[in-house]
Amino acid sequence: MADKSFFVDTTKCTACRGCQIACKQWNKNPGTKTIQRGTHQNPEDLSFSTFKLVRFNDFEVNGQPKWYFFADQCRHCVEPPCMYTAQSFGSKAIIRDQVTGAVLYDKKVKIKAADFKKVRESCPWDIPRWDEKTEGMAKCTMCIDRIKEGLLPACVKTCPTGAMNFGDRAKIIDMAKKRLKEVKATNPKAQLLNAETHRTIFLVIDDPKKYHKYAAENDVGITRIAAIKKLIQPFVNLSRITG
Repeated sequence: MADKSFFVDTTKCTACRGCQIACKQWNKNPGTKTIQRGTHQNPEDLSFSTFKLVRFNDFEVNGQPKWYFFADQCRHCVEPPCMYTAQSFGSKAIIRDQVTGAVLYDKKVKIKAADFKKVRESCPWDIPRWDEKTEGMAKCTMCIDRIKEGLLPACVKTCPTGAMNFGDRAKIIDMAKKRLKEVKATNPKAQLLNAETHRTIFLVIDDPKKYHKYAAENDVGITRIAAIKKLIQPFVNLSRITG
């Protein structure tokens, strides 16, 4: 088994939310009580029991509606600031699987609200979530239990259009770059988001902010990452030495 990655091709996403439901079912997470907020997106945000969320944004362009779908989830960073932040205050709640690269949260490890705030603020994608009752954290697991048995992550398995892809990182990056070349022929603004530094790679054809405010790193995110890296560099070096 090798280092793994997701490739999410937003040009093929129809917002069917099959990936979102499959994630709920496989992880045995309860449904989220919601209200109609005048948008296709439901629930409103990620949560302790919602690891995957198809975000929906619509705009009017030349009098015509235009939709942007974004299957949001943990990026499984190559150098995860959430993990190093947790390590900085002695918590073992977050680990990185040395084989697949998956960044994993242990729900059973309690952390204080103040410490969770630091973990969440360290993530440029606003992914970590915390449960007040159990004091545990949760997010996308990369379906580590499935892939270690040779199965695809539930979200990828259920996707009917090929928007969700998963496999060995080198092959996924190659797939993403080839697809980008194809898409750029008709969509010159197309780009891959964070392909070199994260294991969840998105292909978008417009300004990432139109998809989701946390779709790509902004100036604030870049500044935050730089600060976190400076803080956690000793932990990064230690992890590389100890393997």
